[in-house]
Amino acid sequence: MRWPRPVAWAPPSLAMLLMTTLCPAREGSYVHQKRYAMGTVFEIVIYDDDLSRADAAARAALDEVVRLDAVMSNYQPESELSRMNRTAHDRPVHISRELYEVIEQSLFYSRISGGQFDISVGPVVDLWKAALAGHSPPSAAEQAEALRCVGYQKIELLPPDRIQFHSDCMRLDLGGIGKGYAVDRLAELLKARGIRRAYIDAGGSTIYALGAPPKAKAWSVRLRDPSGKLHPQILLTNSSVSTSEQSAPSLLEGDAPGHIVVPGTGKPLETRYAVSVQAASATASDALSTTLLLLGPTRGAALIGNLREVSAIWIDADGRRTVAGESAAFSLAGESPSAGVSGSTEKTIEAAKARKELQP
Repeated sequence: MRWPRPVAWAPPSLAMLLMTTLCPAREGSYVHQKRYAMGTVFEIVIYDDDLSRADAAARAALDEVVRLDAVMSNYQPESELSRMNRTAHDRPVHISRELYEVIEQSLFYSRISGGQFDISVGPVVDLWKAALAGHSPPSAAEQAEALRCVGYQKIELLPPDRIQFHSDCMRLDLGGIGKGYAVDRLAELLKARGIRRAYIDAGGSTIYALGAPPKAKAWSVRLRDPSGKLHPQILLTNSSVSTSEQSAPSLLEGDAPGHIVVPGTGKPLETRYAVSVQAASATASDALSTTLLLLGPTRGAALIGNLREVSAIWIDADGRRTVAGESAAFSLAGESPSAGVSGSTEKTIEAAKARKELQP
């Protein structure tokens, strides 16, 4: 499981991060807005004939992600998740529909992955956060005590709106699924407001493409490549892609651990892979990208074989890759994508957002 990576800067307020660009009213006009929330920057690009409607929809969507942050944040002591983590050990407690839904979906991914995806890993994650920040790694005794608290089987959901922990020290961490859930909610909000062409980006690691840009069949998204040799990309329409990899050593001090922890051992994952997952929903792509990184290509491909409308690509530092899943739409350097994206569309996307910022 993972937690949000530290950012290099801390914005003084959400309002100061809001940026809107309105183009002249013509074919291909768009609105671009962004907001800081959930430890990252959420960005939305909308193409629409009515720029006022697009502007209002983008603002409403970004307001929604700030609201969801107050529901699911581990960093805000008065978030709904934080309050639940303090009170659900002794008795069932009532929780909101959003929190119930995201936990319910998390438990699904825990079951199908044999516990590799596990939101109850919060106590272990908290230990390694300090080490990631440069402090000494936790002792064996501290790790054993934290692991005692972990186990998705100890989470009991009581329909329609209650939860109880069957552990005296459990704390849930939604870092591996919360952004994806939020992105899906933003897409639903935009569609309800009549938006049909939009690109939603949660910090580069989870992206949802609604419809397609003008004069194109899909949105073109460049993906992470640890080798720098393959230049992978994917064409998205009404679907999502998420990317996971362990923190690069160059981003850390000394032998500091990475940000993804193996639930079974309580230790940071050691891997040379980055994995990108395409799925119908951002919740699925977000949860599965972490899961498939933990599983690796062989076991991960076996899991994907039991899922519909999911594909994945693993790439290691030497350029070796594994592709698995239905209708995989990934393309690599020298290969032709399965759908066309016009040069004018790529140029317009660059104008809305710098190309490097589109990359997970």
